[in-house]
Amino acid sequence: MNTAPKRTILVSGASIAGPALAYWLHRYGFAVTVVEKAAALRGGGYPIDIRGTAVEAVRRMGVLPRLRDAHVGVRRISFVDAEGRPIADLRPEALSGGEEGHDLEIPRGELAEILYGAIRDDVELLFNDSIATLHDHDGGVDVTFRGGARRTFDLVIGADGIHSHTRGLAFGPEEPYHRYLGHSFAGFTMPNHLGLAHEGRTWNVPGRTAVLYAPRGGDRVHAFLSFLRPDPPLDAFRDPAAQRDLVAGTFAGYAWEIPRMVAALRDSGDFFFDVVSQIHMPRWSTGRVALVGDAAYAPSFFSGQGSSLALVGAYVLAGELAAGPDHADAYERYERTLRSFVEMNQALATEGSASLSPRTPEDLARRNQALRDPSPVLNSTGRHAHSALALPGYDAA
Repeated sequence: MNTAPKRTILVSGASIAGPALAYWLHRYGFAVTVVEKAAALRGGGYPIDIRGTAVEAVRRMGVLPRLRDAHVGVRRISFVDAEGRPIADLRPEALSGGEEGHDLEIPRGELAEILYGAIRDDVELLFNDSIATLHDHDGGVDVTFRGGARRTFDLVIGADGIHSHTRGLAFGPEEPYHRYLGHSFAGFTMPNHLGLAHEGRTWNVPGRTAVLYAPRGGDRVHAFLSFLRPDPPLDAFRDPAAQRDLVAGTFAGYAWEIPRMVAALRDSGDFFFDVVSQIHMPRWSTGRVALVGDAAYAPSFFSGQGSSLALVGAYVLAGELAAGPDHADAYERYERTLRSFVEMNQALATEGSASLSPRTPEDLARRNQALRDPSPVLNSTGRHAHSALALPGYDAA
């Protein structure tokens, strides 16, 4: 009988990458603790995509049937000009490079709930807490939690998003790894004045984009406003009022639904603001600490692949850790397996930006002409990038 103690792993973050990683680590026999700074599982949020290789990852988790039940099935994306006049209607797959009938689109809160359900009885979950300090040494990682507890783990994995606190503790400030893609954006919900259902509507002028997105229907719709800006608005990051003022001022005076959207963002209770950016790191691990998902390789929403990379990365990282006792070798194999796949999917952000947020009048004219031609898929490399990795097989998978 094997009486060796289980290796202990602390996972920081309980959104997408964290629970997926915890599921696989538990399945491979690790003792897993997940810490999440929020007081409870976060519900709501806009729909996110699971494409290509990531669909196989969730199939191996056993949650694919539930995810198919939650799939929203958006039927069309419409584009309108500055005055709201129709330009073209497309299937979503024409923009994403996705595969109809195979890929999934799930409201973020429902995906989080399904992943949480797969681990809640099997791993230790610490809500309303976070890592305060890390001390990595030969015998493990000493962790002090914000709540005051102190514990030692064999390994620590940061799965806490693009602005990862774990990455900051282990690798230093975000700036060397943060690649700004030239756009800022705001998201919120608002009344569904247009009666949209299972569809999205996109408005553009050069350097500015507005989207209304109704994945199912109902009286509320997801609203997004993004705009070109040479430098990130750092002075607004810690001031929600300044963020609202910046977005409202940027979109003042435009037609279509823009006045209603600007008015709605002023009063929205779920307003969020950020810049469109990616994370590029020369290594995803240091010592006993590693990163997964957006914390290591955020591709930006222009790529549409953030959650898919998180799910695939979690599967591969757990499998490599289970393959042998040497964490350094496992981290090396994890990076070697995923690096080119990540880079291909990060590169999709360029095509996504050109399709959704043209920068100049010439770019907008070319995009609109492409929309009017029903034959080509606009995101011509998306499908290949989504499925470029053949998911490895591991003993417990």
